[in-house]
Amino acid sequence: MEAKPKRSFKRPFAFPKNCVYRPLRQISNMERNLKLPAERPTYFTLNAPPSLVPAKKYSDISGLPAPYADPHTKLRFANADEYASMQHMPSDIINGYLTVRGYTSAVG
Repeated sequence: MEAKPKRSFKRPFAFPKNCVYRPLRQISNMERNLKLPAERPTYFTLNAPPSLVPAKKYSDISGLPAPYADPHTKLRFANADEYASMQHMPSDIINGYLTVRGYTSAVG
C-alpha cells in the first residue's frame, strides 16, 4: 500500500511526475514551428469551432435562468410573477427588451 503524499501549506500543489510543464511562450513557439493549417484551432486563434453545449437562456426581465418563453412576445421569463408583469407591458417596452437581447424575428 502506497502512502499518500503529504501536503503542506507552503506548497499546496505539485505537478505529477509524468506531467510536463510548458510555459505559454514555449507553447506558442511550438505552434508557430509546426505550421498547422489555418482552420485548426490553437491557443492563440480566436476562430475556434462553435460550442457543442447549448447556450443558456436567461430571463429578459430579471436575468435569472429562464426555462420558459412567451410564444406571443418571444420574451423569456423565469416564473409566473414575471409572466404576469409581461402581460401588461406596452409593445415598445417589449421591443426594447428584444433589441437588448439581440433578437431578430425571422418574419417581417
